[in-house]
Amino acid sequence: MLQFSCIPFDLLTAGELYQIMALRQEVFVVEQNCPYLDADGKDLRSWHLMARDGEGRLLAYTRLLPEGVSYPGYTSIGRVVSAPAARGTGAGREIVRRSIAMCWHLFGETPIKIGAQSYLLAFYSSLGFRSTGEEYLEDGIPHTKMILPAVG
Repeated sequence: MLQFSCIPFDLLTAGELYQIMALRQEVFVVEQNCPYLDADGKDLRSWHLMARDGEGRLLAYTRLLPEGVSYPGYTSIGRVVSAPAARGTGAGREIVRRSIAMCWHLFGETPIKIGAQSYLLAFYSSLGFRSTGEEYLEDGIPHTKMILPAVG
């Protein structure tokens, strides 16, 4: 059973921040062979949603960005990542579901915009996101902007 916690940057412990950065680098830099500047300044204004197993290992993570940090007029969910050991377990789907709920709880029930890796369009569509059709390259990887409409 996964245990979830959502913490603003200023309240992260050094150990939590280390685990977050290590997981993001393991997947986005090493596994996807994509050198990029991960520390983009947005973490400082974000909330950090973590999913851990019973032994405290970080298995999935997202950062939740208030309106305007990534996109004018939209909140956002970024750096969505699952540890290799967690893939196929539903951890990715569960953390995105919880990320949506937490964004609406923290920032109000407004539209959420993401830049999804294009191969994950069906996954995000199944969670209610709609493609804007805007495909672009980010660090050499095809991405597509997607929007989850506001509640109500």
